[in-house]
Amino acid sequence: MTQQGVRWTADQVLALAPDASSRKAGSKLGAAGPWSEAGSSDEGTVWGLCKGSGSKPYQTVIDIADATGPAYKCSCPSRKFPCKHALGLLLLWAGGEGAVPPGPPPDWAEQWTEGRRQRAQEKRTAGAAGSAAGSGDPEAARRRAERRAVRITAGATELEQRLADLLRGGLAGAEQAGYGMWEETAARMVDAQAPGLAARVRELGAIPSSGPGWPVRLLEECALIHLLDQGWLRRERLPDGLASTVRSRIGLPASADGPAIRDRWLVLAQYDTADTRLTTRRIWLHGTDSGRTALLLSYGAAGRAPELALPVGLELEAEVTAYSGTGQLRAALGEQFAPPTPTATRPPGVTTEQAAARYGDALRDDPWLDSVPVTLDRVIPAPDGDSWQLMDAEGDSALPITASARSRPGLWRLVALSGGAPVKVFGECGHRGFTPLTAWSEGAGEVVLLC
Repeated sequence: MTQQGVRWTADQVLALAPDASSRKAGSKLGAAGPWSEAGSSDEGTVWGLCKGSGSKPYQTVIDIADATGPAYKCSCPSRKFPCKHALGLLLLWAGGEGAVPPGPPPDWAEQWTEGRRQRAQEKRTAGAAGSAAGSGDPEAARRRAERRAVRITAGATELEQRLADLLRGGLAGAEQAGYGMWEETAARMVDAQAPGLAARVRELGAIPSSGPGWPVRLLEECALIHLLDQGWLRRERLPDGLASTVRSRIGLPASADGPAIRDRWLVLAQYDTADTRLTTRRIWLHGTDSGRTALLLSYGAAGRAPELALPVGLELEAEVTAYSGTGQLRAALGEQFAPPTPTATRPPGVTTEQAAARYGDALRDDPWLDSVPVTLDRVIPAPDGDSWQLMDAEGDSALPITASARSRPGLWRLVALSGGAPVKVFGECGHRGFTPLTAWSEGAGEVVLLC
């Protein structure tokens, strides 16, 4: 199937936007008015000229067939990727062939596309050569790993002492100490080369005075950090899988060293989380043949969207390689054999009781797990006092919707899609409740993005 046979929905395009302002500005450019000489090719290139404030229109070109998601080039000065012009052009293309007809690309678009694909091929070739040469000094790598392990052990031991001091003095002291105490402790964990511990310590700092019941939440998080500390300090006694999970939670780099799985992967959801340092993109995949669920992670510097982007609701044939660790769902995207295509495939669903049990089972392998990916079958969104829940259409059980999801517009999209009828919903189920990410109406309904 050529790229001409694939048309995304507006929601799938707007899910690629780096922020809300880009989404709004791109929507305004999704009409034919500001565009001229727009076109598309069977190889997966879309281009066009967009009228701007200057005398010359902006040249915008998009490579939809890129293996890591669409790639963009625009002559505008914006530092956002994709910029509003790229989003507008994709929306125009998604509307049908009339506004973006097939044809040969202009020289400026063809030069960028060919140059980019050539550089990608050279990078793959160099990467293969580098991986072969990278194992040349295993002794030096072993010594570096040993030095880092000594630093982490010192950091974990210090953190244990600080937790003991906190509990000895009483949790009320955490409220009086303020955030500075936690930031200083987190900095110490960074110095110890344990970024996973540093992140958890920073989260502790936000709990005191955060609302009713904060001492209980603080004690729970302290217990989890203590468990992680002890897991690291006694890692030689752990089973291999759990030891790998501890190393990952501490923040040690891991590699995708599992067997490559070739499958037709349905893109279930994509969403970003950001802090002052980093933007993290999470993409959930479902293997149509293998039945496996995989998580792709991609990162971008603060204010920049990660490079990897896949259209939710489409299916791609590709290889995926899992990372090590018991219950680990993270994977790396390998070779892509065909561009994403529309599909009527939907992941199999479970009841709300089964979803809660699945999370409980997963905690045995990873006690620090916040949630697991779950598809709920035939559930109905319903109000529950000041909150919302997802009720089984045929049963009497339900899952509460998380507070973060209740504050987003996706909840109202879900309610509108359901209209009181059962829907299929994919999301993350954890101790805070269920976070809906994607939904389908009964039958082969169109995918609705909720995040």
